[in-house]
Amino acid sequence: VPRLNYRVGVPHPGYWREILNSDALEHGGTGQGNLGGAHADYVPCHGRSFSLNVTLPPLAALYLKWQTS
Repeated sequence: VPRLNYRVGVPHPGYWREILNSDALEHGGTGQGNLGGAHADYVPCHGRSFSLNVTLPPLAALYLKWQTS
């Protein structure tokens, strides 16, 4: 089941780039994801000061990397 609008706590504000989505079309998946990344909000979650609102694809791995510039 895909999880839409799932909130994940992160340690830094700014843009988090999606570096791997195993559900992407190029990996044989359905193509569900976050259009390349997400911006962190000032919303505390999971013990962190910031959080991302992301789509978690079903049965997939999702890796995000903080963009420093």
